[in-house]
Amino acid sequence: NSMADAMGIMEKIKKAAVDAQDAGKPMRVYFGKVVSASPLEIAVEQKMKLGMGQLILTQRVTDYEVTTAISDGPQTKEAGGAAAGTSAHAGRAAPDTRQIRVHNSLRAGEEVILLRQQEGQKFIVLDRIGGRR
Repeated sequence: NSMADAMGIMEKIKKAAVDAQDAGKPMRVYFGKVVSASPLEIAVEQKMKLGMGQLILTQRVTDYEVTTAISDGPQTKEAGGAAAGTSAHAGRAAPDTRQIRVHNSLRAGEEVILLRQQEGQKFIVLDRIGGRR
C-alpha cells in the first residue's frame, strides 16, 4: 500500500530529524533528479551532483529479489465431471516457491527524496517522488 509506505517513510524522517536535533547536528531533506542511471548520478539544488560514493540506496530504489509461494488455487475437474468447489474438501495445488527479481532501480529523469547524513558526507536516497514513468 503506497499510502502506508509514505506514512512509514514520513515517520522515519520525523524520527531521524528529532534524533539529529538531539545530537546537535540537524539532518536536512533534499530533492534531486536522476541525471544518469548507470553510473548513478543525482543532481541536487542545481549545483551539486552526487555519485555512488556519496549515496546510500534503500531497497525502495534498487533491484532486489524476494521469495514467494505461488499457488494455482483449487483444483478443478475437467468438463463433464463435477463442478469446481462442489466438495467441501476440494484439493489445493501445492504452492510453488519461486525467487522473483523486482526491477525497481532508479531511471534517468526520476525525482527522488534524499536525507543528508549527520556528518554531511553521505546522502540516503529514501524514495522516488511519484510513480514510475
